[in-house]
Amino acid sequence: MIAYEVNLDVDADVFSSFRAWLDEHVQHMLALPGFVSAEILECTDPAPPAGRRSLCTIYLLASDADLQRYLREDAPHMREDGLRRFPGKFSATRRILVAS
Repeated sequence: MIAYEVNLDVDADVFSSFRAWLDEHVQHMLALPGFVSAEILECTDPAPPAGRRSLCTIYLLASDADLQRYLREDAPHMREDGLRRFPGKFSATRRILVAS
């Protein structure tokens, strides 16, 4: 099992609409091959900067091959959707975690 973590720092003024979009985005991600589950969590500690809110989306994938396929084939399009809808209103960092 592979965990793919996406940390999002979002302008507070668009947070409600961003959060609604993120729910839909996660459902699209879960329809892709290899995605098993996902959870969206709001980060409270450390507190985000004033005027910002932070989210962490954790996806579980069946295998590293599934993640590599996603990164190669689907990630550019999936990322572009958020950038197009919320230009300059959020930033994202990503981590890949594997069970040892």
